[in-house]
Amino acid sequence: MANRSHSMAALQSADLPPRPEAPVPELAGRWPLIGHLREFQRDPVAMLSRGWRRHGDLFRFRLGLRDFVLFTGPEAHDFYFRAPETQLNAKAVYRFTVPVFGRGVAYDTSPEIMAEQLGFLFPALREAAMRRFALIMFEEASAFADALGGEGEIDLPHAMNELTVRIASRCLIGQEVRDRVDTGFAEAYHDLQKGINTLGFFLPRLPTPAHRSRDRARRKVAELFGQIMAARRSAGAGPDDFMQTLMNARYKNGRALSDDEITGILLTVLFAGQHTSAVLATWTGLELFRTPSYLTRLREEAREVYREAGSMSLDSLQRQPAMENAVRECERLHPPLILLIRKVLEPLRYGGSVVPAGTMAMVSPAVSHRLPRVFADPERFFPDRFAPPASEDRQHHYALIGFGGGKHACMGKNFAYMQLKAIWTVLLDRFDFVAGPRFPSPNYGSWVTGPETPCRVRYRRRAEPSVFR
Repeated sequence: MANRSHSMAALQSADLPPRPEAPVPELAGRWPLIGHLREFQRDPVAMLSRGWRRHGDLFRFRLGLRDFVLFTGPEAHDFYFRAPETQLNAKAVYRFTVPVFGRGVAYDTSPEIMAEQLGFLFPALREAAMRRFALIMFEEASAFADALGGEGEIDLPHAMNELTVRIASRCLIGQEVRDRVDTGFAEAYHDLQKGINTLGFFLPRLPTPAHRSRDRARRKVAELFGQIMAARRSAGAGPDDFMQTLMNARYKNGRALSDDEITGILLTVLFAGQHTSAVLATWTGLELFRTPSYLTRLREEAREVYREAGSMSLDSLQRQPAMENAVRECERLHPPLILLIRKVLEPLRYGGSVVPAGTMAMVSPAVSHRLPRVFADPERFFPDRFAPPASEDRQHHYALIGFGGGKHACMGKNFAYMQLKAIWTVLLDRFDFVAGPRFPSPNYGSWVTGPETPCRVRYRRRAEPSVFR
């Protein structure tokens, strides 16, 4: 309750009666013209952590010509995520996604239309749908495992990207798209992924090779989805999937969605359900491979659950808390999105300082998830911190922010947890894995932060019988 009172008191607009104010403290080390850009490009998390250690939960820095502030810690997160769109605005930041998602959807439309579009997603995430998804996840993970053979070597980020594209396309779009994953869709989708990068944040229309490939891929995906929708309309019916849900949907004014809007929403859903999941799946595997004692616990948990259940389901996955805690710990240590950004539209007063309009405001899961006052021994991989009696994430509802918070929190968090639990339950049941001697560093050149590649691991099929009947 004290945290809530603190954050509500902090959330005050600039038109309140004046009181003594101080400028937001600035991080040392700023260069002329480029500001802190060189240090940020080298290791943004190290730079932002340096700022937190020096200045606490609010400080400012400059990247090129833009001013930024970082809010750090649960109380600062509470303030940040509760601020209204008129003060902290996401649309003004994430318009760099428009070339990927398209016009008229997500961050290229009004807040009211965006809310309606998000409302169309709810049927895809209800319990009945999640029950279907659990079986799909098991089938896709099992087929992937079968194709690996007895032993070999894989580039883990590539493998997890491939598997999660198959799962997400089948669960969240439709079987026709899944059937085309290996015949052009996956390649186009990967080119779209490359189009969301750090450079694109600042200059999304710059004609770089990655951006040109992104634009070609967007046209190819739109053509593919258009062909599928035309075939469904010609047949007069479609399967019970999210593409069909959108084809049947109507806005409040009665208007049907255009094919380009449907394509954009499907791509938005696919990115939300796949890109970050692939990265988090990779980090989860890497942490487990170097923690054999916890890996043994996961296999024991699976034996106990599936000796009784026999086959994978939503219910069986919910009975694997040790696996879920491993995923959550990797979300803490390796959040796929290391930065969440809003633009300050109206001056903000927080903690006795004023953040001026025009500033870019950030929270960083990568920094806040390693605060020693929130998480004990924060550099350690320790999934039991999420289990009773520790339950460290329950100290504050914004202690763990890997999936964001407030009105822009990721709707697909439970889908992501379920997907990763299903993937690693199947793969650890089938194989033993050995990673390289050096734990990989994060690749900060990508907007979604996975390990540097290549990141190869060896695998060998286990002699023990499978836990699944």
